[in-house]
Amino acid sequence: MIFLSHDHHSGLLFCWKIKEGLKRGVDALRIKSYINFFWENHLSEHFQEEEVLLFNRLTDPLTRQAKQEHAMLTKRVKRMNHYEVENNEDFVIFAELMTKHIRFEERVLFPHLEKELPISTLETVGAYLEQQHHTPFKEDYPDKFWEEQ
Repeated sequence: MIFLSHDHHSGLLFCWKIKEGLKRGVDALRIKSYINFFWENHLSEHFQEEEVLLFNRLTDPLTRQAKQEHAMLTKRVKRMNHYEVENNEDFVIFAELMTKHIRFEERVLFPHLEKELPISTLETVGAYLEQQHHTPFKEDYPDKFWEEQ
């Protein structure tokens, strides 16, 4: 699960960039474009990997919560793209929910999975992720709006 934890670091940085852009008064369309870039190039695949490789192996309240949070975050991204964003509150809420979700996975769910899943399963998942992610996700988004003065 080391690779997923590395992805979580990228996710926390993603949320920070959204909040930083909002703090700096960056136009909502630029932030929405960044959210879509990160979603399409990283986050949607990350959610899918977690669910298929780990969450679907157990049916307990913690894995159900993780899947429900994935569904809710996915729905929020889709909603941001189908409706005019009236104010930046949608972005703030999304970033806060995403941060909370990552913290839940790191602090609660992953330790739970490490206890509940057989070592052989964890090793197989780890080997698969290592093969799939021999190069970690590197964000190359050209508009560094979070750095603007």
